Amino acid sequence: MFDGFTLDRIDVGDVELRVRHGGSGPPVLLLHGHPRTHVTWHRVAPLLAHRHVVVCPDLRGYGQSTKPPTVADHSTYSKRAMARDGVALMRALGHERFAVVGHDRGSYVAQRMALDHPAAVTRLVVLDGVPIGEALARADARFASAWWHWFFLGQTAKPAERVINADPDAWYRGTAEQMGDQAYQDYRAAIHDPETVHAMCEDYRAGLGVDRAADDADRAAGRRIRCPVLFGWAARDDMVELYGDPAAIWRDWADEVDTVEIDSGHHMAEEAPAQLAEALLEFLAVPDRS
Repeated sequence: MFDGFTLDRIDVGDVELRVRHGGSGPPVLLLHGHPRTHVTWHRVAPLLAHRHVVVCPDLRGYGQSTKPPTVADHSTYSKRAMARDGVALMRALGHERFAVVGHDRGSYVAQRMALDHPAAVTRLVVLDGVPIGEALARADARFASAWWHWFFLGQTAKPAERVINADPDAWYRGTAEQMGDQAYQDYRAAIHDPETVHAMCEDYRAGLGVDRAADDADRAAGRRIRCPVLFGWAARDDMVELYGDPAAIWRDWADEVDTVEIDSGHHMAEEAPAQLAEALLEFLAVPDRS
């Protein structure tokens, strides 16, 4: 996997991130979702690397990155903290300005990065996600039925970790056929680590609290994403079913939004890497206007 890439561990302040980086050209940061690690990008990153420096970290708490201590409001796993990690990582690698691509939970980190660090983010790609505050504001019986895991993983009175750790493979249900053998082994090592499972639950606990509050505060203050945005969704996932026109939600947050539908299920980087890479290259090829 990741031929020609360097595997590193980089201290970004509060945590140390496991990261792969390689390629040449304008930099792009790829952020994975739950319950994956950076290895989910192993089929996409090489397709981008002939035109871009590509940086793929494990988010804090995930994979082999540091698991910071839990605090009462779960803010050590907030998307704001993860966004700071990403900016610090790119600066450590010599990139003051860069594009960012986030999938699933990584899309919330990418959004927060564009809002909190607008001078650093040249372009934003969000894949299969709308802002957490928007998702929770729209949560109804259909959302609760489809995405009940948000509320299960977010519980503290009856923590989910005990249930998941009893049989991680049954809970997460990833396959080597979909992911590739090496990627599957990396993923399995992560989900069988109780500290990683706890950290992933903390991500969701932060989502229901401090992350939603951050989104709501931004909306109340009229803050918007000023860089160009590409919103992508998987044709065989449920974004359209849940939101009708999810791109319209992003247009309430950003000045310039393009869209792309990827012919895949939720894990598009694994299921449709060529189509996804083509869409990313086309979007990233537009010159930075700043």
